[in-house]
Amino acid sequence: MAVSTSQSRAHSGHGHGHSHGSGGHHHHHDNAFLTSTNKDDPGVRITRIGLLSNLCMAIAKFAGGWAFNSKAMTADAWHSIADLASDILTLATVSWSLKPPTDRFPQGFGKIESLGSLGVSGMLLAGGLYMGWESGISLYGHFYPEAAHGIMEHVGHGHSHSHGAAALGIPSMHAAWLAAGTILIKEWLYHATMKVARERKSSVLASNAIHHRVDSLTGFVTLAAIMGANALENAAWLDPVGGLLISFMVIHAGWGNTMAAFYELADQSIDEEIKASVRKHTQKALVNLSDEHNIELREVSGVKSGQNYLVDLELAVPGAWTVDQAKEAEDAVRTQVGGKVRGVRRVRVRFAPKEGPVNAKFDDFIRGTVNMSPDEEESSDEVDDHDHHRKANGANGKTHDHDHDHEHNHKH
Repeated sequence: MAVSTSQSRAHSGHGHGHSHGSGGHHHHHDNAFLTSTNKDDPGVRITRIGLLSNLCMAIAKFAGGWAFNSKAMTADAWHSIADLASDILTLATVSWSLKPPTDRFPQGFGKIESLGSLGVSGMLLAGGLYMGWESGISLYGHFYPEAAHGIMEHVGHGHSHSHGAAALGIPSMHAAWLAAGTILIKEWLYHATMKVARERKSSVLASNAIHHRVDSLTGFVTLAAIMGANALENAAWLDPVGGLLISFMVIHAGWGNTMAAFYELADQSIDEEIKASVRKHTQKALVNLSDEHNIELREVSGVKSGQNYLVDLELAVPGAWTVDQAKEAEDAVRTQVGGKVRGVRRVRVRFAPKEGPVNAKFDDFIRGTVNMSPDEEESSDEVDDHDHHRKANGANGKTHDHDHDHEHNHKH
């Protein structure tokens, strides 16, 4: 017996893990404000300002890094691209990921975002590795110029014959002004976003504000590398060192996001934080039922599909329950969990008899591989043909009596 009801809700955004480590930080944003259509909301406004600033700074840093001969600034440009690509991917896929499921795509379209995330993360990882290579070769060239020149010729890079400061690997001081400007912008965004976060008591905006602060710190690394390369004697190597440090941050973020996208495409389980939230709101839904003391929540599981969470629950109920009672419980749980846990797009409930033993984990999977010999396959085909023939006879007025065994283990 299966009881299911359709659910059409528009969720904007999804939960995220935003971790900062010594090697960099992961670019997993909560996009509730980015994807909102309420332009008058201060949170939405400051989030979109942040998106535009990332776009402008990425362009400026790429142009400045090339024009002013700064490896650190070019690497920092890739760092800005990491933020920008994540936000643009969300805007590009949000309408797809929120489309209702179809017969052809019964799990919905959330995996489109996962595929896009894999592509963007792979691009960032490649960009970080490329900038790390460029900065590493530049640093090597400061101490072993002939060997570095031989490597560059071997991999097919051209050679510059200019004789200015750039030929010595010293970035222009104009790059320092640009780095300082990006720091000021990011610090303003940090304070403006944190102000709205405190007013709204929003952990999402607070997380975005902290992200702006971390970005400004990478700007300080770029500024220090450029200033040191110009101010200190024989310190031109500081700029590629700064480039290497920032490249490691981009590689760290790109690798983390690439693996996250792989795990999501492989249907890794939802994290414990989401499970705890689903469990809490399921219990709240059950409290409102007349027979709440006889209902037990045994298992919470599910997978993440883009911005969507596809949740599976197992409830143990009295074996004497009717289908109507089971449907009432299912609807109550779906309404509560779907309405309170942001990102949940599907709630599927399985019912088991409370008096019976606890079901083994993954017991709904067919265990092992069925290997049939050719003779067995022919015999199976004959049985199928007989069944079809019998059904055809029944349609012509011949009826057959069958005994049906009913189980009390229902999946909804």
